[in-house]
Amino acid sequence: MPSTKVASAGLAPGAGGLIWSVQTTNFTAVAGNGYYVNTTSAAITVTLPATPSAGNEIAIVDYAGTFDTNALTINPNGNKIEGGTSNLLLKGEREGVTLNYIDATQGWLCNSGINEGTDALEPLTYSVDFLVVAGGAGGGRLGGGGGAGGYRTSTQTVTAGTVITVTVGDGGTGALTSESTGTSGSNSSISGSGLTTITSAGGGGGSSISSNGPGLNVGNGVNGGSGGGGSYPGGTAGSGNTPSTSPSQGNNGGIGPSTYGQGGGGGASATGGNGSGGPGPGGSGGNGTASSITGSSVTRAGGGGGGDSTQNGSTGGTGGGANGTGSRTVPTAATANTGGGGGGSGFDGAFGNGGAGGKGVVILSVPTSNYSGTSSGSPTITTSGANTILQFNGSGSYTA
Repeated sequence: MPSTKVASAGLAPGAGGLIWSVQTTNFTAVAGNGYYVNTTSAAITVTLPATPSAGNEIAIVDYAGTFDTNALTINPNGNKIEGGTSNLLLKGEREGVTLNYIDATQGWLCNSGINEGTDALEPLTYSVDFLVVAGGAGGGRLGGGGGAGGYRTSTQTVTAGTVITVTVGDGGTGALTSESTGTSGSNSSISGSGLTTITSAGGGGGSSISSNGPGLNVGNGVNGGSGGGGSYPGGTAGSGNTPSTSPSQGNNGGIGPSTYGQGGGGGASATGGNGSGGPGPGGSGGNGTASSITGSSVTRAGGGGGGDSTQNGSTGGTGGGANGTGSRTVPTAATANTGGGGGGSGFDGAFGNGGAGGKGVVILSVPTSNYSGTSSGSPTITTSGANTILQFNGSGSYTA
């Protein structure tokens, strides 16, 4: 709907008066003009001039007393408002401001306001969904599967201009000797001013058949986001961290047997399978958890399958967990950027090293209407419905 002209004081722009009009849709403001903005039907965004000059003036007033229902967003259009580059809001009933452009350092300054004080501008806030998956652990040598990286979700309100720091954890390496365990994965996290920091713990390493090195107990999996699988002789499973988040961060690995097949690594939604204790496959990896944050359902953070000293392998958990291997079979690595656990090997010899864990991932879902376009670390950027999706396969940041 076109703007409706309202009689001015009869002065040209810059001669002491403003030309006033009524606006009912998004618009770009022109210096020397005043705008009665009607947000009765929907929220409106006003974009300030791209190349303002010192002394330019613009006024904005709530036409129908509806800014408290449908707020007005003021977009600085690459310049600054009160020293910041973020969008700001007017959201008080019958609120109004007069903005003057002063210089490139401070940009537009509010020199008067009505009904909500002398500076009625408020920071823009919006909701962001987060998925934070840590790096998966490596599998054991003739041993248990690696635990999946911790899996956590969060929905938080962010303030425009906030820098959200993203850390993506690496996957752990498989055990290289029977005296060690698979290396645990590294943590993934998101943090920023005003945010609740979310940290997902790296997966716990799978045990090896003789993992009795310094500080280790024979056959026991390592604790982590999800725990590593235990191994012969009867080793315990590594425990998974289960804080009060939705879904829980992870689950325990499987218990080691007295002989043969080893325990599977825990996954985001299930415990790893126990060792068979006889000729047969090792314990399967615990399954991961599905998320549709990218717009389609994807399962991540599956545990690695346990190794087996016979010819039988085992199945990795859904969501990137690697299969455990039988004797004389090269072990497999977990799928990258799923936080899956590496498979345990089935032979303590030339083929015996455990499989590597998969690197983690951090995903943000931002309303496209609020998406700033400012990020570092080269995330993969897609859209789904009304949201813009940033998938970080490595560390970086997003400025809200």
